[in-house]
Amino acid sequence: MPIELPLSRPTAAASPHPVTPHLVRHARPPAPPAPRLLPLAAPLFVEMLLGMAMGLLGTALAARLGDASGAAFALCGELSAMLFVLFRVVGAGVSVVVSQALGGGRRDEAHRTARASLGAATWLGLICLVLAAAAAGPMLRLMNTPPEVLPLAVPLLRWLAITLLLDAWNATLGSVLRAHLQARTLLAITVTTQLTMLAMLLPAMHGAGTWPGWGLAGYPIALLASQVLGLALLLAAWRLQLGLVPMLGDWWRWPQHTLAPVLHIGLPGAGENIAWRAGFVFSIAVVGQMGTAALATHAYVMQIVGLVLLFGMVTGLSAEIVVGHMVGAGRLHEAHQLVQRVLARGLAVSLAAALAAASVGPWLLRCFTQDLHIITLGSQVLWLLLVLETGRTFNLVLINALRATGDASFPLRAGLGSFVLVLGAGSWWLGGRYGLLGVFIAYVADEWLRGLISWARWSRLGWLGAARRMHRRLRRLPVQAIH
Repeated sequence: MPIELPLSRPTAAASPHPVTPHLVRHARPPAPPAPRLLPLAAPLFVEMLLGMAMGLLGTALAARLGDASGAAFALCGELSAMLFVLFRVVGAGVSVVVSQALGGGRRDEAHRTARASLGAATWLGLICLVLAAAAAGPMLRLMNTPPEVLPLAVPLLRWLAITLLLDAWNATLGSVLRAHLQARTLLAITVTTQLTMLAMLLPAMHGAGTWPGWGLAGYPIALLASQVLGLALLLAAWRLQLGLVPMLGDWWRWPQHTLAPVLHIGLPGAGENIAWRAGFVFSIAVVGQMGTAALATHAYVMQIVGLVLLFGMVTGLSAEIVVGHMVGAGRLHEAHQLVQRVLARGLAVSLAAALAAASVGPWLLRCFTQDLHIITLGSQVLWLLLVLETGRTFNLVLINALRATGDASFPLRAGLGSFVLVLGAGSWWLGGRYGLLGVFIAYVADEWLRGLISWARWSRLGWLGAARRMHRRLRRLPVQAIH
């Protein structure tokens, strides 16, 4: 019999001892085995590594056009990511709700949620597209973009706006596939689309033969072509692997009742991400005041940070899906133990990856620039990754695990003060005294503060009530035919 957390708290009359939410043994019928972490994590790691490699390649090709082009590329990437956070209103909840439904044996509810998420992705993707296209100039000026960078960044951001709608659709389709444990299928699609983009990227940006290419605009053009291919392949996978064929109305309807559990997870998740992103963008504005060299250094270092961050991100996303399946099945004790094991391993891997990146930092930075000042400053900043990425792993694992249990509002409540006072104000204060190093010290303080708060929440079982409520809701839902 599996060891479980009780799905309802024992009453005081049931025991002479004080009632506390500790782990107890609870007999229940044998449940199907929970998904394993590694079969999810390994394909996801390769998938995300390929995506980051394309980002690195794009940054390197942009930097070959000049440091101003490299800074413009990085700024537009950050703004695109900030706008895409709006999609997390749905995206952060789809994977969790579908995973919970599948874990509870409710495939009908999983399919209903998946179809409803497409219309929501359409509307949120359109909002992102319009904002990026219409407000490119004001947003870049708000970030203190240097005068020599602004004329390059504005048209690039408008080009990238077109890709945001396709990105919303593809992210939704991919999240549903991953929640159904179709990680290998998703990896095959990713490899196909990234190879397509790779074949187009160099000639699109730098030309071929006597043709000079499109410069910075070549990146979004290549990206758009690969996304169209990805959309076609993901729809085929939905039909072949899941038996799901979206109807025309699914692409624009917003079924409020079906999306309610998704929004319960997604709204706080998006709010937390938006608040962090706002603080981070403010820190970039602080760096922008330091000049083009500091901004370029920040851009190149963040590309390397992305590679180190990959290990914690993959661990957190994989754990979210597994925990969601476990919570849906009522295997709460197993979920608790899994997160503790995953966090310990994630910290060790992130520390090793950060140490490796810092050790080879000067050589990695030479992939982007030959400016000795940028290389020296960037190499110093990279040593801070040893404390930055271990702190970030706490958040990537624990926040995703809390979200998977239904306790999605806690990370937002716990993080707001840190985003304003530590990430935002700390970047301004420390950056004014220690330059770029001070900004990264603020990053470290923010990650560790929020990480330790999340650890206290998980270890003290503060998520237990939310997990029980979700499990009871799932059991009460009427069974519907799958079509």
